[in-house]
Amino acid sequence: MHRRICLLVLLAAGTVALQAANWPHWRGPFFNGASTATNLPASFSKTENVRWTADLPGPSAATPIIWGNRVFISSTDDADQSLLALAFDRATGKELWRQRVADRSRRDEMSNFASPSPVTDGQRVFYFYGDGNLLAFDLSGKLLWSRSLTKDYGEFAFQWTFASTPLLFDGKLYVQVLQRDVPVNGRGRKDGPIDSYLLALDPATGKELWRHVRPSDAVAESHESYASPLPFTFKGRTEILIAGGDCLTGHDPATGRELWRWGTWNPRKIPHWRLVPSPAAGDGVILACAPKGDPIYAIKAGGEGKLGDSAIAWKSDRQREVTSDVPTLLFYLGDFFILSDLRKSLARVEPATGKVKWLIATPGNAKYEASPTGADGRIYLLNFRAEAVVVDAADGKVLHHAEFGDASDDRTRSSIAAVDHELFIRTNRKLYCIGAP
Repeated sequence: MHRRICLLVLLAAGTVALQAANWPHWRGPFFNGASTATNLPASFSKTENVRWTADLPGPSAATPIIWGNRVFISSTDDADQSLLALAFDRATGKELWRQRVADRSRRDEMSNFASPSPVTDGQRVFYFYGDGNLLAFDLSGKLLWSRSLTKDYGEFAFQWTFASTPLLFDGKLYVQVLQRDVPVNGRGRKDGPIDSYLLALDPATGKELWRHVRPSDAVAESHESYASPLPFTFKGRTEILIAGGDCLTGHDPATGRELWRWGTWNPRKIPHWRLVPSPAAGDGVILACAPKGDPIYAIKAGGEGKLGDSAIAWKSDRQREVTSDVPTLLFYLGDFFILSDLRKSLARVEPATGKVKWLIATPGNAKYEASPTGADGRIYLLNFRAEAVVVDAADGKVLHHAEFGDASDDRTRSSIAAVDHELFIRTNRKLYCIGAP
């Protein structure tokens, strides 16, 4: 028995180490935006410390996903307005394969269907798109399976273009769809009820394992969430966190059963409070970002059932400077790093109390919607104009500022990935691999 326990511990440690050596999910190996990457270059630019550059056929908000010697990207193709799944050689930047997914890449001018990021387990890579297409490939680009969630469960009922990155966790592929309960602008299922749901699929086949319908008493656009499901473990209990529909919920990964629910940030039922940031968790609290410049709420982990205001550990109130309408928070070095796109600030916040350790104004005039990344004692940011900014995590000092975008670059939303000794920066037209000599 003792030998079996030791073997299990070693296997678990090996899995964690393998995960940490890659960037398999939009929020990195630990699902919180943090990386164990070290010896990253202190300065870099379009020409300095660039290992390679790859041309991209079109823009997308999707973050590069890295596993072993491959880099995976979701993209649009401006040449014919199609959707693509791409893979590149990590050592050289050479395009290894591309798969055409759909003929239509967008519905509005604000974003496109390629906003969700791929996810991988090192054996398969999964691409999901805002039109409902979900596909699995092996690492060489062979299609393993595909399905359309809109055909199977009804057209998405969103005012804007839906985007949510899937979660690959503990042998299941999770997809979150939190949408309106009635059609909007002609979009939405018309032959049955429009449900919001958490879906679990078998990664090997794409077959449904279960679908948990998640009700909400939100109104109109406040039903809509562009967040992604994320895992969190506290005192031995692992759950899948979901934010949207005026509430935050935790779910059993095995069945989807709702373990707890909290939602008092919109008591007046304001109808236009769609949610974009995913939940963030660490050090015994789970953070939810109320939209439109409202506070951030820290909810005590470990709750059961419907939670009231007694579950709130703290909420931000520093003239609403500590808030986020779009970027997802970073948990790194034991603290939360909160990037405010509306207040143009970055703050380091203590999880237990909400105390602000430091707060700085973000450099430049462009908006920051890409979520922050933590690695090598630094915070990495990317704004709409593809300006990369490096901040010292200890004191908030801006260490470096480099322009990666072209003159026409705008709405760059991809987060920076950090793996081993390399950074991967995705602009609308380029993918950069940055590394010290």
